Amino acid sequence: MLRDLSVRNLLLIEALDLDFAPGLNVLTGETGAGKSILLDALGFVLGWRGRADLVRAGATEGEVSAVFDLADDHPARGVLAEAGLPIDDQLILRRINARDGRKRGVVNDRRAAGEGLRALSATLVELHGQQDDRGLLDPKGHRDILDAFGGTGGELSRVRAAWGALRAAKHAEATRAAEIEAAARDADYLEHAAMDLAKLAPDPGVESELDARRRRRHAAARIGEDLDRAAQAMGRDGAEGQLSDALRWLEGVADQTDGGLDPAIAALSRALVELGEAEAALNGFTGTLRYDAFELETVEERLFALRALARKHNVAPEALPALAADLSERVLRIEAGADDLKALAAAGAAAETADEAAAAAVTTAREAAASRLDAAMAAELAPLRMERARFRTAVAPAAPGPTGADTVTFTVATSPGAPEGPLDRIASGGELSRFLLALKVCLSERQAGLTMIFDEIDRGVGGATADAVGRRLAGIAEAAQVLVVTHSPQVAALGSHHFRVSKTLENGLATTHVAALLAEERVDEIARMLAGEVITKAARAAAEALLETRPGPPVQEPLRL
Repeated sequence: MLRDLSVRNLLLIEALDLDFAPGLNVLTGETGAGKSILLDALGFVLGWRGRADLVRAGATEGEVSAVFDLADDHPARGVLAEAGLPIDDQLILRRINARDGRKRGVVNDRRAAGEGLRALSATLVELHGQQDDRGLLDPKGHRDILDAFGGTGGELSRVRAAWGALRAAKHAEATRAAEIEAAARDADYLEHAAMDLAKLAPDPGVESELDARRRRRHAAARIGEDLDRAAQAMGRDGAEGQLSDALRWLEGVADQTDGGLDPAIAALSRALVELGEAEAALNGFTGTLRYDAFELETVEERLFALRALARKHNVAPEALPALAADLSERVLRIEAGADDLKALAAAGAAAETADEAAAAAVTTAREAAASRLDAAMAAELAPLRMERARFRTAVAPAAPGPTGADTVTFTVATSPGAPEGPLDRIASGGELSRFLLALKVCLSERQAGLTMIFDEIDRGVGGATADAVGRRLAGIAEAAQVLVVTHSPQVAALGSHHFRVSKTLENGLATTHVAALLAEERVDEIARMLAGEVITKAARAAAEALLETRPGPPVQEPLRL
């Protein structure tokens, strides 16, 4: 429950301190006096997004503080705990708006961002104002309103998931069908290309290996003659024979030289050994170069075929193995296309069945919620002197989508036998206000500790109808704190607490004032609402009569210090 509201240097308010109480709190005043400014101030401290130019002219910053009483089970305690903010029986909110637009908020003496204030506000205040009417009257929003009333969040989550799965299944089926159709057009080409690649068996690295073999074979042809001449020069008819002869001749005369030829003989022996190793190395290398013309032709034929195939498919030779695997896979997929489509069609049918079941569950939940809403509206319309009017929530089939397969429309009939139709076309101004009031009350969460604010909900009605609206608001206020901004004297007279909003011009600057009214002051204010600027005796008498007929406990007089 909102206990205190303090405003400093905000818009037309210089300084204002208000004490609110349980029950029906009414705010009245001339048009333009600044009643909506109080709601702007309250919305500001609650973190609501609104106008940016809030700071009063001449001030460096504006500030709003609000104090709420929290019961032990108030949902705001959970929000505070989750945010790690201090928890007490009183919740003190404070927010400051600097001239440069910067804002800072405080919750129980702890800094808090606007998101935190808005999370708390959802558990503290519920505002019903003129801005709600467009949404309530627009059929495009009726389904969302019914879902919020019926609490169909779980069913909606499931139908959204089922719809997403259905879309994915249909997309997969369509994509696969397009792939098969495109592949079928190129089936002959794919099969021929895959066969060509399979014949060549382009294993990774084969092109490099064939190129190296080809170069070695060509190199052998160029150096073979030189290698043969070198072999002959080192052989028996060449250096080996000559060295052997020289060694044999020296050894034949060595015993006649007293060892003088021993060094020469040893050197020649070593030279023959080295020459033998050279011959062996040459013969070994020459052996690797031996080939026949057929082998070179085979290597070149396959190498050139690989390179030609790579050019044909516009890929590097090294990419041919991957291309071969891809083409083979595409051929297999064409052959398996019918089976794939059959499986995907079955998956799509299953997804469609699941989506239809989820949508049907949402429809069932909406139809049940529609019945509850219609019954709740009937109960709310009776106290508003519209017991013979009928409100109906029509749930009709629509094209399937992520939120189900329903359209929802609110229709009304103002009297038995009268045709049904949209709210704004069937109901008169006063009837429309009462329908909207009843609908807003039904859609309200009505949670414990919630302060409900109605901004000129009684516009367009007067007399006995305004009295009925006021009595319904007073009835709501028996279980919740209600703040009403009103121009209706009948509604104002039913308030437990009455505040008058006025505007004065001080030093060329407009200033809004709000005063809690004593009993005599209430008579004057209600008389003004009845008669206008000149208050007559008849108006005062009528005001007193309205106040005397007020139901419930006596009005609590505000404390004046």
